[in-house]
Amino acid sequence: MTTAPDRAPESSILPVILNRWSPRAFQPEEIDPKDLQVFLDAGRWAPSAYNIQPWRFIHARRNTPDWDRFLSWLIPFNRSWAENASAIIYIVSRTITISGRTGEPSPVPTHAFDAGAASVLIQLQASQAGWAVHPISGFDHDLTQAGLELPEDYQVHAALVIGRQADAAALPEGLRQREQPSDRLPLEKVAFEGRFSPDDQ
Repeated sequence: MTTAPDRAPESSILPVILNRWSPRAFQPEEIDPKDLQVFLDAGRWAPSAYNIQPWRFIHARRNTPDWDRFLSWLIPFNRSWAENASAIIYIVSRTITISGRTGEPSPVPTHAFDAGAASVLIQLQASQAGWAVHPISGFDHDLTQAGLELPEDYQVHAALVIGRQADAAALPEGLRQREQPSDRLPLEKVAFEGRFSPDDQ
């Protein structure tokens, strides 16, 4: 798998973080269910408010009965490259919790934040194991909600496309130039001491 050693050569950030990026070129091969379970288990250990653990990971593997369904909800652009991947995980969270004291439902304001944290751990675990992960929001959310048979108090946030990275030549010509680790905004554009600086939007 392509890593990004020159992404921030002076940085003290852990390599597992700097080497994580989101390729689109995948080799059309299957993933061992045991490997996928390890990635999902990593997400299970994310922090969450009050330890509610609102995240859910709904997945399908290549060459299984659910694979085409999971692909069908992606927008055409994403489906064009994701069809070569090995697995797709839809990241879902429950928007309410049931009070142990009253038995009544109450909102979970951090459900999406907590699910995002779980998603990152899945990506880092997979990256460490030599797999590439491309998170996407480009899918039909209503169709996905219905296709996954989610109750109304669950929300789907993103999909993680997982596979073995292939050479960029496997992509359509228009995507090949984009198949490289991207940069990030400077820290001073996103981190502020004391108060937000509107000049840095």
